Amino acid sequence: MDVLGILIPVSLFLGLVGLAAFFWMLKRGQFEDPEGDANRILSDDYDDHPKI
Repeated sequence: MDVLGILIPVSLFLGLVGLAAFFWMLKRGQFEDPEGDANRILSDDYDDHPKI
């Protein structure tokens, strides 16, 4: 039972870290264009050349 005293705070801490990372990515605009990649992969315009 002593291990629960360690595992519960650790799991709460990791959950809060994950939630903070999610909100940080949301603030930085990571999820702004969810349909863009789905539409780009279906287009015939491929960019096979590396950008200089």
